[in-house]
Amino acid sequence: MNNTAPTFAKQDSLKFFRTLNSRVNNYFKENNIQKTGNWKLYLKTIILFTVFLAPYFLILTLDMPFWAHLLLTIVMGIGMAGVGMNVMHDGNHGSYSNKSWINKFMGGTIYVLAGNVYNWQVQHNVLHHTYTNIPGHDEDLDAGRVIRFTKEAKWYNFHRFQQYYSIFLYGLLTFNWAITTDFKQMRNYLKRKLSYGEAKSPKILWTTLIITKIIYVAIWIALPIVIGITWWKVLIGFFVMHYTAGLILSVVFQLAHVVEETINPTPNELGEMDNTWAIHQLFTTTNFAPKNAIVNWYTGGLNHQIEHHIFPNISHIHYGKIAKIVKETAQECNLPYYEYKTMRSAVIAHFKHLKELGQNPAITA
Repeated sequence: MNNTAPTFAKQDSLKFFRTLNSRVNNYFKENNIQKTGNWKLYLKTIILFTVFLAPYFLILTLDMPFWAHLLLTIVMGIGMAGVGMNVMHDGNHGSYSNKSWINKFMGGTIYVLAGNVYNWQVQHNVLHHTYTNIPGHDEDLDAGRVIRFTKEAKWYNFHRFQQYYSIFLYGLLTFNWAITTDFKQMRNYLKRKLSYGEAKSPKILWTTLIITKIIYVAIWIALPIVIGITWWKVLIGFFVMHYTAGLILSVVFQLAHVVEETINPTPNELGEMDNTWAIHQLFTTTNFAPKNAIVNWYTGGLNHQIEHHIFPNISHIHYGKIAKIVKETAQECNLPYYEYKTMRSAVIAHFKHLKELGQNPAITA
């Protein structure tokens, strides 16, 4: 994987985006549809919340063997990831509805998933979407020392095995949200004075974080114990739920940006990028399984990551339709449009790339 891309003249870059934007706008105008969600998204919301919460109420109300308990927590994890990718994600991008209060409400479902709206919007909407795949800026590339996602990251001897152990660590994503990540991120983001939309006072943000964490623990841990479920069963079930959701979310995220085709460009000495934002997205993002109806439905269109990155304010339910427009326009302008035809091929490509990044750079250089 190279960390540089061909530099396109600003005029050509603007022509690409203006042409693409015009064609996509015409698609919605000609078909007389809004760019936000519709009944398909609303129905999906009901289904995914049912998958997420129905097992929880069954666990609370029915006496069942522990193996059944664990199976239901796995189902909860599947529903949890689905809510995050479809409902919360569109809500926090302002694409769930044309009504801001509905977007705010749906974006706030992240509190039921153990996250925090402020932190997520800064990390995802600001850092990831603005500085996609740029080392030191896009925090999605930062796994500490344990996993080396870019050639810029320091290499350690244990990285030689990261293609094997990384999958086990991926499952800890949302569990870490619940325990430590949100507190670390809020301290860091407030120190850097980062915000998305209307800035709120640190006191309000910290108070919201603490109160929502207390409520979260009360719902998912304290209540089942009070009702009479053995504490260790509750804790194991809580971990299994999070591990399932974290594994799904991590894999989906990584397939879009950490593969051989995508690059990790860095700013020049003036702090400027070689290409404009839209061109940058094409070189740093890839799609996977674009024709798979199940993957499309469940991942909230995150397998159409190119369309999402260029049009984050359009609901994911439209990505399958506008993908053809994006692909054709990119090809007309001699720009890349990376995609893996199947999810299997994308998964193989991701772990193959992890293996390459895990090699000693002093030997492979």
